[in-house]
Amino acid sequence: MPTAVEADGLSKTFGEVEAVSDVSLEVEKGEFFGFLGPNGAGKTTTIRMLTGLITPDSGKTLIEGINSQKDPIGAKMKMGVIPEFGNIYEDLTALENLHLAGKFYGMDKKEREKRASEILKMMKLEERGQDILQNFSKGMKQRVNIGCAIIHEPPVLFLDEPTSGLDVQSRRLVIRLIQKMQKEGTTIFLTTHDIKEANELCERVGIIHEGELVAIDRPEKLRNTFDKTQSIEFSIEGDFSPESLKNDHVNKIERSGDKLKIFTDDLDASVKNLVKLSQENGFKIISLRTCGPSLEEAFVRLTGDME
Repeated sequence: MPTAVEADGLSKTFGEVEAVSDVSLEVEKGEFFGFLGPNGAGKTTTIRMLTGLITPDSGKTLIEGINSQKDPIGAKMKMGVIPEFGNIYEDLTALENLHLAGKFYGMDKKEREKRASEILKMMKLEERGQDILQNFSKGMKQRVNIGCAIIHEPPVLFLDEPTSGLDVQSRRLVIRLIQKMQKEGTTIFLTTHDIKEANELCERVGIIHEGELVAIDRPEKLRNTFDKTQSIEFSIEGDFSPESLKNDHVNKIERSGDKLKIFTDDLDASVKNLVKLSQENGFKIISLRTCGPSLEEAFVRLTGDME
C-alpha cells in the first residue's frame, strides 16, 4: 500500500528537554490514523515536524513522497493542517477567510469561489458567509477553520484536537465531515488525547509517551494485548461491601455513580463469585455487564501510569 505520511527517526530537543526521541511511523494512503498521548508527551511537536512548522534536529518526514525538509512548499501543497487553536482571522468574514486560504494555495478566483460555496454549504454556514467571525460560536469558527484547511482538497489532512471544547452539534458535524473525506480517499492524521474518539474513528493508533513511540497498532489489537483488563460493571440493591469482592483474580475495584466496576484476569470466576456473594448476603444484582479490554486501560499501561 502506498505511504501518505512517513516519519523516519524524528528527534527534537528544546534546551535540555528532549521533546521527541527517534520517532518513526508510516501512515498509508486513505488511512484514518490516530496519534495519542498524555499532555506533554510530544504529540504536538511531532505534528509540527511532520507539517514543516519546525525543523527536526534529526530524521526526515515525507508527505505523499515529498521530503518536507528539502521541498517544504511542495509538501505543504499536499496537506491541510488544522491546529488546536485555529489559524483563522476573526476580523474577516467566513467567505473572506476561505478566499484568503485559497490564495495561499495558489487557487484562481473562479476556483476559490466554487470551493468556498461548496464548503459553506458542507459546513451548514450558507447564511453566514458574509458575517465576521467575531460573532461566531467556537463550533462555527472551527468549521471555518477546517474549511480553510481543505479548500485546496489536500490528499492528507492533519488535525490537532479538532473537537476539543465543541458543542455536541458542532462535534458531530466535524466528525461526519472528516469521515466523509476519509471515505473519499483523504488520509487523516488525528492527534487527540480522547481515547474514546480514537477508538471510534481510527483504523490504527500510535501512542507516544515522554517523546517516544511506545505502541502502534489497531485499537482492537492494542486492547487485546492486555488480557488482564477485562471488567464487570454492575449495580446492586442492598447492603454490600466492595471489599468482599477482593480475591486473587481481582486487580482493581472502582466506583462510578451508582455502579461498581471490577477489573479481573478471570471473568468467569469473578461473575460466579459475585452471584455467590449476592446469594449468601441477600443483596440484589440490578444490572450486570461484562466488558472486554479497553483501549483506555491499554493506554494507561503503555504509558506506565498504573497505580
